[in-house]
Amino acid sequence: MRVRIVYESMFGNTAAIAKAVAAELSAYGEVEVLDVAAAAQRPEPAVDLLVVGAPTHALGMSRARTRRDAAARTEAPVSVDIGMREWLDAALPVPPGSRAAAFATKAAKPSWLPGSAARGAGKRLRRLGYELIDAPTDFLVDGILGPLTAGELERARAWADHLAQTERDYLAHRS
Repeated sequence: MRVRIVYESMFGNTAAIAKAVAAELSAYGEVEVLDVAAAAQRPEPAVDLLVVGAPTHALGMSRARTRRDAAARTEAPVSVDIGMREWLDAALPVPPGSRAAAFATKAAKPSWLPGSAARGAGKRLRRLGYELIDAPTDFLVDGILGPLTAGELERARAWADHLAQTERDYLAHRS
């Protein structure tokens, strides 16, 4: 199984989830992990599964304005020019049978806060022709900057294992 994970991260939380997912999926095949700025510079590879992840900003995927706001809150480098929204909007439609999954990080509190970058990414993936192998999934962060809520890395690994099993079953039945 060949997997590409593309993520956008401002404060390191989404990157941590992407790396936990990659670590779990690497037991099942070849995994490439790229931040969205690096992915924008590379051609789209032939993979069995594309996994995308982004932070939830202003109830959805980030925009240049929300990335500038995030960059002002951290010393870490933040890609202001391209985020998951722009990367997916620039992507070409994919052949039938292409498969993907989407995740996001979002603030745990207030718990009633709606919105999810994962749902927005999932809609864009479907419009490109991807079949989602699982519902878009959110992982929780304490506050805006993080850290991840206790247990979220373990939940990310369990989610990745579920993705791997689903994809393995699909590939086995397809051959």
